Amino acid sequence: MKTAPVLLFTFKKTIPLKRTIEALKENFLAHESELFVYSDGPANDSDVAKVKEVRTILNKINGFKKVTLNYSEKNKGLATSVIEGVSQMLSTYESIIVLEDDLITSPNFLHYMNSGLHTYRNDKRMHSISGYTVPIRIPSDYRYDNYFTRRASSWGWATWRDRWDVVDWQVSDYDAFAYDFLARRKFNRMGSDLSGMLAKQMNGTISSWAIRWCYHQFRNNLYTAYPTVSKISNIGFTEQATHTKGSDNRFATPLDKSLKKKFNFNTEPEIDLRFLKQFTAKYSLQTRAHYKIKNFLGI
Repeated sequence: MKTAPVLLFTFKKTIPLKRTIEALKENFLAHESELFVYSDGPANDSDVAKVKEVRTILNKINGFKKVTLNYSEKNKGLATSVIEGVSQMLSTYESIIVLEDDLITSPNFLHYMNSGLHTYRNDKRMHSISGYTVPIRIPSDYRYDNYFTRRASSWGWATWRDRWDVVDWQVSDYDAFAYDFLARRKFNRMGSDLSGMLAKQMNGTISSWAIRWCYHQFRNNLYTAYPTVSKISNIGFTEQATHTKGSDNRFATPLDKSLKKKFNFNTEPEIDLRFLKQFTAKYSLQTRAHYKIKNFLGI
């Protein structure tokens, strides 16, 4: 199997990074895959020692076909790091697989992602492949290893050059969207948090590449393929995390233990309400409020 390069973005977390690297090394296709690591620079003086420790870990990585380390002297932030890093890699490669430093992969993660990239490479209806999924009850009559949504995931994902290169990262039509109630409501069908996050991005409250990636997907009616059993577990909900803090575990999910290497992908993208209802429930106002209260109370 021809493998896509794997990009790993990291900043200053050491313990999650070690676990991420070790799990990725256990992938069946690790020795056939090139790994490109993007290490962001310190944001302030207190970060210097932490970033240095991260890079000590990175300098010892082995177990892959090739390892290329990219060290930034200045702090770019995750959004800029991802946009620049992915764009740079896709100027050379047709497709890529992307991870951050707090994601545990199943041993068959790279098989699933590469198979998905191959299956949908010429289908312009497809936006991306996700390695993560929320826990899903699979109908007894369902024979595929994936389902579809119109919302991308940033927790272990893959895409192609021709899908990435056309994204408007400035969101030039945002003013029109902001005053279009029906458009905002439609965007939120994939999660009640989407329009709010995009507003925060545009007013500078947050800096997120992922919400702009999702907005592009919405505007172009594109699909993301999700696994029926997750190939990713996020261990980043700690006080060290950049964007995910607290004890929020609404996205906890069982990791694939099947060790299967061949997957049956549905080649006709479509929304199956049996899956969509389970997927969007994690982003509902009720669920978000429930976990926000739990985190506030520390329970």
